Amino acid sequence: MTEDSDHVTVVFAGQSESWAKWVEEECETAGIATNLVRWDPLRKPPEGRALTDLLAAPGRVLLVLDDWYLRFDAGRYRAWADVLRQVLPAHRAQIAAISVTPHSLPEAARELDPVGLYGVGREEAKQRLLTACGLVLDQHSGVDLDRGLRFPDEPPPVSNVERRNRRFTGRRQVLDRVHRLLNDRTAPAAQTAPAPVAVHGAGGIGKTEVAREYAHRYAGEYDAIWWIRAHTPLMAREDFAALAKELRTGDGDELRGLIAAAQRRLAASRQRWLIVFDGADSPDELAGLLPRGPGHVLITTRDTSWSSHGAELVELPRFEREESIAFACRRAPRITEEDADRLADVVEDLPILIDQMAAWLEAYPLTDVARYVQDIREGDPNILDVMPSGGEAQRFQAVWSTTLNTLGEDAPQAHELLKLLAHFSADTVPVRLLRSARASDLPSHLARLVSEPSNWNSALRRLSETTSMRLEYETGPQDDILTVGTLRMHRLFHRFVRSTLSARDRKQASETACRVLVAADPRDPTSPRHWQRYADLIPHLEPSGALESADEDVRSLVLNCVEYLRMRGEYGDGWTITRKALDHWRADSGPTDRTVLVATHQYANMLRRLGRYADAEGVGRDILDRLSADPDVQDIELLRAMNGLGGTLTALGRYDEARSLYEDATARAVRRLGDSTVPRTLAIRSNLAQAIALQGRYAESLDQHRAILEARVGLLGPRNALTLLSALYTAWTLRLLGRYREALVIQERNTWLHGQVLDREHSQTLQAQHNLALCRRREGDLEYAHAMMRRVRDKVTGRRGGHHPETLLISTDYAMLLREMGRFDEALEIAESTARLYATQLGEDHPYAIGSRANRGVVLRDLGYHSSALAIGEETTEGMARVLGEDHPWSIGCALNATAARAATGDPQGAVDLGRAALGRARVGVGLGHALTVGLEVGLALDLRAAGRTEEAAKLAEETLGRLIASLGRTHRTVRAVAAGERPYWDFEPQPI
Repeated sequence: MTEDSDHVTVVFAGQSESWAKWVEEECETAGIATNLVRWDPLRKPPEGRALTDLLAAPGRVLLVLDDWYLRFDAGRYRAWADVLRQVLPAHRAQIAAISVTPHSLPEAARELDPVGLYGVGREEAKQRLLTACGLVLDQHSGVDLDRGLRFPDEPPPVSNVERRNRRFTGRRQVLDRVHRLLNDRTAPAAQTAPAPVAVHGAGGIGKTEVAREYAHRYAGEYDAIWWIRAHTPLMAREDFAALAKELRTGDGDELRGLIAAAQRRLAASRQRWLIVFDGADSPDELAGLLPRGPGHVLITTRDTSWSSHGAELVELPRFEREESIAFACRRAPRITEEDADRLADVVEDLPILIDQMAAWLEAYPLTDVARYVQDIREGDPNILDVMPSGGEAQRFQAVWSTTLNTLGEDAPQAHELLKLLAHFSADTVPVRLLRSARASDLPSHLARLVSEPSNWNSALRRLSETTSMRLEYETGPQDDILTVGTLRMHRLFHRFVRSTLSARDRKQASETACRVLVAADPRDPTSPRHWQRYADLIPHLEPSGALESADEDVRSLVLNCVEYLRMRGEYGDGWTITRKALDHWRADSGPTDRTVLVATHQYANMLRRLGRYADAEGVGRDILDRLSADPDVQDIELLRAMNGLGGTLTALGRYDEARSLYEDATARAVRRLGDSTVPRTLAIRSNLAQAIALQGRYAESLDQHRAILEARVGLLGPRNALTLLSALYTAWTLRLLGRYREALVIQERNTWLHGQVLDREHSQTLQAQHNLALCRRREGDLEYAHAMMRRVRDKVTGRRGGHHPETLLISTDYAMLLREMGRFDEALEIAESTARLYATQLGEDHPYAIGSRANRGVVLRDLGYHSSALAIGEETTEGMARVLGEDHPWSIGCALNATAARAATGDPQGAVDLGRAALGRARVGVGLGHALTVGLEVGLALDLRAAGRTEEAAKLAEETLGRLIASLGRTHRTVRAVAAGERPYWDFEPQPI
């Protein structure tokens, strides 16, 4: 290395910071000291000493030439060319340059003889860089496995950010502040992560472009960069769930589970990541998505309340005038700086309008700029009957009305296309759907336009050039042509275009948009392979007018989208869409129209899934009453209404009412459909069997489930999902009857078949695995039961969340399994949580809330809190009897626990009295050999002995133990426990609904 090559001053523009840092790292590794000097291309440089001052430093000056150097022969940038001309001859040996742009540089920059680094591999770029820095290399060095910063020309391994905006201008202070905040840690990295940063500002100020530039400028610092369209919560959740697949984590169908899996992976990652939430104007709904871990979160928003969610706010102002001038000149090279200054002044430096005006001037090169600016300045706000939001009504109207009028005159096809595009979501204009639309779905002039790729691309390009809409290209289906893949329309412009349309134009565009969406409907929302398509369609339902349509096909599309949301567990969005659709459909078609009825059933279904059972009951009863009073009602609609209301009543714990309704529905189905084994009738009968089980009539329920299983095997085959469900319910009911060995044999094969037919992660498979764990537990195999139930609980919690009914059901059982394994503290924590959540969601008097409190009392007794356990035992015994009757098995089970609590507090006679009464009801209700009956007998024998009645106690204990041995065998865990004098208990198991 020569003496003058041991130090390099690297001069770069802000947008090339990633290149500058990579240069610094490579030079430092090679033993070359570096000094980074950022220059601001928006500031006019001083005289020649701007560069000669740098040359006074030791070593060389290395200029990083990027797109800013493309205008060295124009405007203020010419001053930099003049500096080079003055300095270069005398200092040529000290000045080197590298080019990081794919474009040809002007003459002034080419005189530097720059070394090209763009488009070459990392190792080749490294060799070229070091040579330019004066390092004499005898041979190429080996590949450096410890690479540090990523080579700027290599994107992060995981990234979905759109291409960089080459016209991006300025914003240095904002970008610097965002970078500083995201990298500023007030505590050691292991203890804290930087707070999210929210760039906020009014519409049209350029928030999205700042975030995109940040992602590209600092890409070398991250291993994953993921862009989330957060304009709606559903769109944000879909995009976040897509990250789980990129990270190769998460499984199953529910968005919640995929999101949770991605969040866990990010939190545990040792790599740096950047997650961008663009357009996140709903902080309360989106805050739960923000990941934690060794990465950064960047938000763009109009809502400053993100600060209450822990975000650091960075306000994005309008352009500074120098930024406005530079941007306008880059957007329209024919504009002089003086013209750009006047243009920026008339719209007060608002970026979106500068972009629009410059785009229009570039598209119409013969237009006199001064006259155009004057027309905008004097534009009449009453030209159109439009008043866009914000304080710039006149300017918005003047700029955009001029654009639309000219577009209508010079490019009528593009103008007609724009009217249609305004009836889709602005954030995700469905270019691909339009390209694949049937000719009959489009007006003739648009059908001809779409059918020819070159004309189609030309029209979209014309819109992009004249309206500043952003487009991205992709390879066409034949891999032989580039076509427009995505198109972005700013929401302000989107709203403006819609507001200018006549009623006739709006109606025509809406009908066309709806036909395009209908043609794209896969018509199978239950199939996972179609889910991405439905996710793409949903943002367009409202802007297209689909939610207001009376067309049967359009309504079917909406209902399919709602069913997709149900399948994905997005009940809140499903509820919102059905509510909005019903507001229009009922008014147009009446409450008993077919599509209105289906939507109403889905609406009630969503309410149930959201835990709003009282509201769901109101909706269900209303529609059932209306249908019952309609003499022309179709049987299928009435059956659907009865079945839906029965599900709501079951969830509310009103099992007698639910059974009565299901019995009526079954009888009606048999009369109307002619057979009790018709699939729809079997579905109602299955719900009836579940309601009977919830009444505590397990033997009767088992007979029903076995009959349904036999019918489904004959009708659907043994491997059908519904057949497997019937087998699952059969095994479940056998276990409730205490016939553990029979239940285990059936459930082991049933679980294996579930994994073969539905896969191991399907929600029904997880239910089968849960029941297998319960069967294994009752057979005494606690370790196996624990391993399986813990896995299922983790899966369901990740997929559904901690408050979902399925999660609470499993958690209730898991707590009592932990208690049986002696892990009392863990058991108490989960038991208390489930009891609290059930009470909050269902009410204190719901059987599930009472039963989960009874479980809590059992664990408290184990921990020695006898008084608390007794209070809970007495309260739950009285409460369950009040709600379900004292003969219900759950009421008897609560009484069993209360007798144990009385005995623990030194009241053996009170325990005897309560236990004897409960035992009489158990022998009648569930039979002599049932676990509940045996438990009461064992407990009564212990209490009789404690009360001094040893002879009666011994006789009862001997009889009970004999029955247990005959039933379970001498080595069974329960037999050994009874023989050892252990006190039985009852644990509440919530049943699947």
